[in-house]
Amino acid sequence: MMDESWIVPPPASPIHGDDAFVGTDATVNDFWRFAMSDLRMNNTRGYLAEFLVAKALGLHEVNRIEWDAYDLLLDGIRVEVKSSAHLQAREQPRPSRIGFSGLKGTRYHPKHQYDPAGKQLNAHVYVFCVQTARTHEEYRPLDVNQWSFYVVKRSALEKHGTAGVGLDAVARLSRGVIPWSDLRASVIQAATGEVVNDAPWW
Repeated sequence: MMDESWIVPPPASPIHGDDAFVGTDATVNDFWRFAMSDLRMNNTRGYLAEFLVAKALGLHEVNRIEWDAYDLLLDGIRVEVKSSAHLQAREQPRPSRIGFSGLKGTRYHPKHQYDPAGKQLNAHVYVFCVQTARTHEEYRPLDVNQWSFYVVKRSALEKHGTAGVGLDAVARLSRGVIPWSDLRASVIQAATGEVVNDAPWW
């Protein structure tokens, strides 16, 4: 019998772009265009990076979970995806400096709240994604060749010792730029010997 003191959501039902909102003439495609039509926006670019990495890893039926301590799971390998870009969906005085923040997160359980150990590196492997276009004229959001991918072991970030990292450090901690088509093999290789904190805090 379900514990009635908790509201447990079922898995999300599949939706399709041509599904209609009841009582309106709008479709899901209309909503997607409204919310995510500009793939340069910070949040949307992050979702896009996660999607591209998921496809490279062969995770075709996966959906992102907002509150998870890591972004993707490949055969037991926890993968965190971070993205950055030179250009933004707003006016800027100069191209942005490439940097990645929020590497550490606090694990959360709905019944037991936040892990008292605080922020940690919760993934075995971190994939850093850089959208490389330098001008808006050349910016092609749907071109995977405009992205550079770097794969870094958790232990390397642990030794680096900060909650954020710049591109120079990512380049040093990784084996350099990895082609999108080689990400799966690179992630599997990088995960060898990596350990994350799986211990419950209750």
